[in-house]
Amino acid sequence: MFPHFPLRSNLVTNRSEFVEAVGFSSVLPGSDALQLAMFVGYSVGGYSGAIAALLGSIFPPTLLMLGIISVLQRLRGEAWIGNFVRGLAPAIAVLMLLVAWQVFRGESGGRLGVSIAIAGVSLIALILKAPAPFVLLAAGILGIIFFR
Repeated sequence: MFPHFPLRSNLVTNRSEFVEAVGFSSVLPGSDALQLAMFVGYSVGGYSGAIAALLGSIFPPTLLMLGIISVLQRLRGEAWIGNFVRGLAPAIAVLMLLVAWQVFRGESGGRLGVSIAIAGVSLIALILKAPAPFVLLAAGILGIIFFR
């Protein structure tokens, strides 16, 4: 992961324990970064270190989000905010299409037509007001069947 990451066995942990922690955090549900921070915190300070690492990882983004939400609540009635959001919608749609095109082109294994067919059927199902979870589930099952 980090070939020259300075891990000292007397301060935090040794390289093999860190690699093991990265492996465990990858298979466990949740954020890898948060789990690794708690591991390092626990290695340094026991349970209090793990709690300090957890709080240090959670509080800054939480406070940032609360600050942004409070600003947006004050500006909610402004016309330029609505126009800003309406302008974002097509940009996000184009970005999603570009990412989908890169995925289909690079990883379809020569089955671009099947990918486009699944996407088309999914779009038609959503236009016909099919529940989105069912459309996603069906598209995933079709992907498993056709891309084995």
